[in-house]
Amino acid sequence: MTPAPITHDRYLATRHFGSLDGLRFICIAAVIWHHAPNRAAMSDIAVFFSRGHVGVDFFFVLSGFLITTLLLREETAKGAFSLRAFYWRRILRIIPIYFLVVSIAAFYALVIKGYDQLAILPYYYLFLSNFLVGEDIGFLSITWSLAVEEQYYMLWPALLLLTPRRWIVTVLVVLIAINVLAALEVFRLIGIYPIDIAHLRLQITAATYAPILMGSLAAILLHRPAGFAALRPLTTFRGAALVWFIALLVALAAFPGALEGLPNLVVHSLMTLMLISLVIREDNAMAPVMQLRPIARVGQVSYGIYLYHLFALAIVNKALEILGIPGTGWVLPLYFALAIVISEISFRTYEAWFMQFRHNGPGRVNPHPPKPAE
Repeated sequence: MTPAPITHDRYLATRHFGSLDGLRFICIAAVIWHHAPNRAAMSDIAVFFSRGHVGVDFFFVLSGFLITTLLLREETAKGAFSLRAFYWRRILRIIPIYFLVVSIAAFYALVIKGYDQLAILPYYYLFLSNFLVGEDIGFLSITWSLAVEEQYYMLWPALLLLTPRRWIVTVLVVLIAINVLAALEVFRLIGIYPIDIAHLRLQITAATYAPILMGSLAAILLHRPAGFAALRPLTTFRGAALVWFIALLVALAAFPGALEGLPNLVVHSLMTLMLISLVIREDNAMAPVMQLRPIARVGQVSYGIYLYHLFALAIVNKALEILGIPGTGWVLPLYFALAIVISEISFRTYEAWFMQFRHNGPGRVNPHPPKPAE
């Protein structure tokens, strides 16, 4: 059977991107590896093994793309998108499990262990942990990335709503450039320094906003016929996603030192091209693996895995210590498996209870066709 032609209309009609749960699996597997105890020993062999943290960056690219695509398609279908409906959906998906994890970690650290960290606790609930200076509350070091995403969710839809469409690409390019320049410490050279407020240091570090903005830029370009046409030569051949994935792995292995500034921009660009290749062509060369049911399922519950995995790691380490099992070889598979189990239970019970209300929230936009162009 001859595959359907890859057209802009076909892309706009695609309601589910079949390979993205597989991409989430890759992202969360990289994060799990990054916190595995045997990662340090492998990092001494090659710098590539020290870069599991880029799984978070890829999550950012994916989030920026999906959020912007959903908003643009709602706008196309209904004439406008609803900020209140958007925030309601994000609250139900993010807040319940996030607040649960923060509360459990805080109870363990402050009540059971007796650590004196009460002063910084509110910053976790307010999604400001990416600006905290000093030690984190145990198990909550990973929440910096959720803070970045929540800050993006708060600001980006409003910016998208208010910015004239002819300027939105320029605005995104400028914001991405600001992130890269901040990582290169250009602002310090011109006398702009971080602002310290209580326990916070307000600054853009390591270009952490750039990948999520690049995902948003990809969504806007693909939504436009001209942008789609410009990206076609790089992303529509069947092996494009695999080519960009290999290029990404090579870049991660080749760049020495910390991934900051221009190296980070290259890595994020390769991530963005791979993502575009996965969504622009459903029968891409990676699809048979990315859409395998076990891999896709792990991707579907990856948000929970991200939040619970440090708890799973602590449990496995303690269990192996009690059992007297030496070495670290068993830790990686065991704590990954336990994190999946915990996340699956949470997804089916606790999170599912909140998600049942996602279609009953405020801010529904009454469908009406957009005005025809004159």
